[in-house]
Parts: sequence; C-alpha cells; structure tokens
Amino acid sequence: MLHTIRSHRSLGEIEAALQESAARHKFGVLAIHDLRETMRKKGVEFNTDCRIYEVCNPVQAKKVLEANGAVSTALPCRISVYGNPGGYTLATLLPTELMQMFGSPELGVVAQEVEVVLKEMMADAAG
Repeated sequence: MLHTIRSHRSLGEIEAALQESAARHKFGVLAIHDLRETMRKKGVEFNTDCRIYEVCNPVQAKKVLEANGAVSTALPCRISVYGNPGGYTLATLLPTELMQMFGSPELGVVAQEVEVVLKEMMADAAG
C-alpha cells in the first residue's frame, strides 16, 4: 500500500525536481506542509525534516469524483519527504490500493494511471 524511494539529494533539490516533474505531468502542487515547522510553531521540537506535498491532476480528479464523491476523502494525492540531510525517503499511498476502499471498480483505471505518474514524479525528484 506504501511506495517508497530513497534519495541522497538535498531537501531543496528534491522539492525543485518534484515541482518540475509535477508540472511536466500536468499535476499541480496544491500545498506543501512543513511538519517540522508546524510543530515548532506549536512548541513541539521535532528534529526530522518532513514535508508533505499535496498534488493533483484536475482532469483525473474530476473523473473519480464524478464516479464516487466519497473519493474526496482521499484527495489530493500526497507525497511525503522525510529524513535528514544525507538521506531522505519519498513515500506515497498507492492510489490503486486506496480506491479499493470505495467499492467502485471503475476507479481502478484512473487510479492506475495516477499511480504510474506519482511513481515517475517521485523517481524524478529522488534523482
């Protein structure tokens, strides 16, 4: 259910490559959540870098949302990057696995298409 890939790139390099790859694949980066910074603002010390990138292809999102509105609970797709300088992990939940929860077999084709692209974007970002 979880796809991971390791990278020795810096967090900045990963982010730049992920943004570029997302745009090339017609995905938008809707938000970036910096959990380390968020926790710091709440008075919690967290020493690991952890950023979550919310990514979405609006054409694909429209297809699955029209088929089953409950899929909105699983959107947008997320790619997490966590670790420390010298070693980061990129991770995402596989759309093909997630869509099985919704009991709409017709979602499988779109989920597979999105999954292929997410894996490509992660590989591009990881270098």
